[in-house]
Amino acid sequence: MLQGVLIIYILGISAFYHDSAAALLCDGKIVAAAQEERFTRKKHDPEYPQNAIDFCLNKAGIKSSDISLVAFYDKPWIKFERLLETYLMYSPKGIKSFFKVAPLWLKKKLWMRDHIYDCLESFDGRMIFPEHHESHAASAFFPSPFKEAAIITVDGVGEWTTTSFGVGSNNKLELMYDISFPHSLGLLYSAFTYYTGFKINSGEYKVMGLAPYGEPIYVNKILDNIIDLKADGSFKLNMSYFNFCAGLTMTSEKFHNLFGGPPRQQECQITQKEMDLARSIQEVIEEAMLRIGRHVASETNQRRLTLAGGVALNCVANGKLLRQGVFDEIWIQPAAGDAGGALGAALFTWHKIVGGERKVDGSSDLQRGSYLGPEYTDKSIERFLLSRKVLYKKWDNNDKMLDYVAKHIDEGKVIGWFQGAMEFGPRALGARSILGDPRSNEMQSTMNLKIKFRESFRPFAPSILQEKVSEYFEFDSTSPYMLMVAPVKNVRRKKMTDAEEKLFGIEKINIPRSDVPAITHVDYSARLQTVDGVANPLFYDLIKKFEKRSGCPVIINTSFNVRGEPIVQKPEEAYICFMRTQMDYLVLGSFILDKKEQPEYKDSNHWEKEFELD
Repeated sequence: MLQGVLIIYILGISAFYHDSAAALLCDGKIVAAAQEERFTRKKHDPEYPQNAIDFCLNKAGIKSSDISLVAFYDKPWIKFERLLETYLMYSPKGIKSFFKVAPLWLKKKLWMRDHIYDCLESFDGRMIFPEHHESHAASAFFPSPFKEAAIITVDGVGEWTTTSFGVGSNNKLELMYDISFPHSLGLLYSAFTYYTGFKINSGEYKVMGLAPYGEPIYVNKILDNIIDLKADGSFKLNMSYFNFCAGLTMTSEKFHNLFGGPPRQQECQITQKEMDLARSIQEVIEEAMLRIGRHVASETNQRRLTLAGGVALNCVANGKLLRQGVFDEIWIQPAAGDAGGALGAALFTWHKIVGGERKVDGSSDLQRGSYLGPEYTDKSIERFLLSRKVLYKKWDNNDKMLDYVAKHIDEGKVIGWFQGAMEFGPRALGARSILGDPRSNEMQSTMNLKIKFRESFRPFAPSILQEKVSEYFEFDSTSPYMLMVAPVKNVRRKKMTDAEEKLFGIEKINIPRSDVPAITHVDYSARLQTVDGVANPLFYDLIKKFEKRSGCPVIINTSFNVRGEPIVQKPEEAYICFMRTQMDYLVLGSFILDKKEQPEYKDSNHWEKEFELD
């Protein structure tokens, strides 16, 4: 333990790859956490998270001089060593790629310690550098509700590690085994993301959403040629099919020849080939995660699992792992990617370096619904509304306000919902959300094309009362962070006609498949958020109001943004997004705005170009 310190503040930082973030602990308790993108409005912003750090310090009411320790989420020198060794191994092929990345490393990334001390001018404490997968593992286990559990981390790559497993017990954490670069499930999935025409480190969730429209016709080709997947879940990639070690692309000509042509160009029409590729790589990843899970369960003798790393955001694989009974319970870090590394680094430092206690009750986690970001008072919201001469109605009674919102959702209106502290992680969980009626046959296409301005195939997630989840889905666990996919119950499904059954690919999209068609994907699945009323009672009460009116305990919940835009963080961003789209009502704290009553909104003719397509 640190001696002579009454209060220990630990600042965790992740930066300079993608999804930079900061997190702050006070005596081991999570005070605040946020991604830099929410402040700069640059999606997946990789830069030093100065705005997120400032927010964390302001939330705690402290200065940088009050910070006891700073934790950075990986070891830059070891990561640079891996880059050098890789480029040397592929020399001279990798020289162009090396010269592209070397200046940033030599000017900034290698001097992370100095950079942080310079940015935190009055901080003079100790700095800790856990390994990348130690940060992931700490973010998975330490906030979980389990006193003891297995840990699996899977991502693209850290320093050298791409996959690891171990065990957490109380405030101890031990990683037992790993798989090293270049063999990586995350990079394998990113290669198919690139090949199917989506942006890597951003579009992987599109591949997951596209998969149900396809057939798994390439699975054997992938397993026979590209990845050697063993029974225990260990694997090796055939590197002749890839170009990420030394080149500027993910895949090689050999990869392109195997699948019959070059990568799809971004924004070009999606064909059945891309759908079949998405389905095939998704099934390979699911099988790999199942084999890893079974092996880890056998090796650790644990019945509970915690997960982190970018691949842990693959909620289809997560749901399959749970349904197969490999583990009795699974808890996944809501910010499973690199953003969560900031929190993991801080927690690693508190428990392993400081020796801080960990108190869990086995039922509730320590992340408080992941509502860890900025929040705004009614007073500050009203000040903004008055400055814009916005027409609004203020509600002094939450119960009546929720009745009003539930009524409009029941009438098919689309609601912008801005309440409380912003979510930490990529999912909107009822603080910065767009809400709608899941019973509507038209709602999926309306919200995709007229509000989100994104591809029509993208599914929407349901938020459902925890106590009603088993009435609608083949699911009897919890999924508070929207990281589990489950099948819609048979009794809810709509029988397809012979003609509908014969439809192929994207033709399936407009066929209602259940009594909640707007959240039922073409394979009868849905990505769930279960809402229990503890972490976000207002959101729970809204769904209860909607259920009372409609008989349905489910609402559509999608993130409050348009395509390519980070989730809105402050009232002004919510208002702009509301006015740019065809949302009907905006709820900001206790204030409700009706689109029909608003003054004309003047915007640039090409505002969509503000956001880089994902």
